[in-house]
Amino acid sequence: MKKENEFNILLVEDSPSLGAVYCSYLKGQPYNVTHVETGQEALDYLATNVPSAVLLDLQLPDMPGMEILKHVTSHEIPTAVVIITANGSAEIAVESMRHGAFDFISKPFDAKRLIVTVQNVLKQQELNQIVENYKASFSRERYHNFIGHSLAMQTVYRIVDSAAPSKATVFITGESGTGKELCAEAVHLESPRKKNEFIALNCAAIPRDLIESEIFGHVKGAFTGANAERKGAASLADGGTLFLDEICEMDLDLQSKLLRFIQTGEFQKVGSSKAEKVDVRFVCATNRDPLLEVKEGRFREDLYYRLHVIPISLPPLRERDDDVIAISREFLTNYAKEESKPFEKFSPEVENIIRGYNWPGNIRQLQNVVRNIVVLNQGGVITPDMLPPPLNHEMPDIKPSPRLIFANPDINTSNQPQQASTTDNNSSASLASANSVYEIKPLWQVEKEAIDQAIELCDGNIPKAAAMLEVSPSTIYRKIQAWKQEGNVNSVK
Repeated sequence: MKKENEFNILLVEDSPSLGAVYCSYLKGQPYNVTHVETGQEALDYLATNVPSAVLLDLQLPDMPGMEILKHVTSHEIPTAVVIITANGSAEIAVESMRHGAFDFISKPFDAKRLIVTVQNVLKQQELNQIVENYKASFSRERYHNFIGHSLAMQTVYRIVDSAAPSKATVFITGESGTGKELCAEAVHLESPRKKNEFIALNCAAIPRDLIESEIFGHVKGAFTGANAERKGAASLADGGTLFLDEICEMDLDLQSKLLRFIQTGEFQKVGSSKAEKVDVRFVCATNRDPLLEVKEGRFREDLYYRLHVIPISLPPLRERDDDVIAISREFLTNYAKEESKPFEKFSPEVENIIRGYNWPGNIRQLQNVVRNIVVLNQGGVITPDMLPPPLNHEMPDIKPSPRLIFANPDINTSNQPQQASTTDNNSSASLASANSVYEIKPLWQVEKEAIDQAIELCDGNIPKAAAMLEVSPSTIYRKIQAWKQEGNVNSVK
């Protein structure tokens, strides 16, 4: 929050005596006031300074004060303008507000009126800045190693911001390839532990008879092949963060030991009777439904509730709007540089295919597809013929829609066939019907029918339908919502 004496105020008043009076009104206030007497002096000042407020007289010797207001508005200078004039007509006030003035003061006015107005201006400026900062902080396109500005990811970023400073355990869920380890790293990097180790352990990738040793370590001779004492992930993560990926793959016996470790911070190396104590922040993840695992008896209920303190659900790529395009472009830039290839961008057709594909493998699948394209092809632009399976079969075979025929019995149609081919009686009947009725549908209805048809042809897959229509999926969702509110939802899926 700014201190009051950090605010600068520009006073534009051609009368030296009135300018001195207004400055004296504000002299007792902790503001820095700069007084100029002409419009050009005001423009020169605004060219190099951004005052918190401008007190602007409309009657200036070299130009109308309204020109200064229009200049501020057209150049989007982040300042608030208060009009001061002897002509206090309603027309002047309305015109000033229409051009972006914050307030309007009619001469003469006393010190109290001016001081209150300036205070209101400065409070409003601060509120506007708070709102802008709030919007900026929650509209991030990148967040550590994440890429994406979709609403779903903004929610994830906010949860990480809130959870990271604490020591509470974070439980991340999401489909394979959604970036659970990236999320765990973001929690670590936003926490006070960021200068210490982040240790990641994939419970599904380690043999069951070795995972206890990987977590807690072992002493020499603890088992065959244990030729030396070895530290486990718990010791290595002391003071930092321990990330246990695919936690639901862990054996029930080891789950009980892990529970005790989380509760006490103490553990024993395999083959040792000595307890060791460490300070570890736990983050775990799974691509399964943890509650179902508990219900089926594969995951301890007490361990679940001990770990499930702050849940974070990562959205699949298909629910992240146009994040898929931003991520694809990032991968293309990185892999083209890595492989010394001249690729620069995707063609619009390819971006539509990428946008419409369901991506069951999420970001990991997208990463592999882009790398495949870069390695196996040459060129500057990625075209549809370069796409590997299954994306090269992704564009649905949509038959062209029948031509729209707008007919009127009064219009001469002698240059058109009067009958269709005898091999297509249905088509002939349709043409006859069309030529007998003059109908132009409202544009919203034509648009709605086109969207309905695309969704139906794409088996209800709205992102794919959006790609075929060359619009954003959010556009379709927004239109469907609008139609629902208006009651026009007879055929919208």
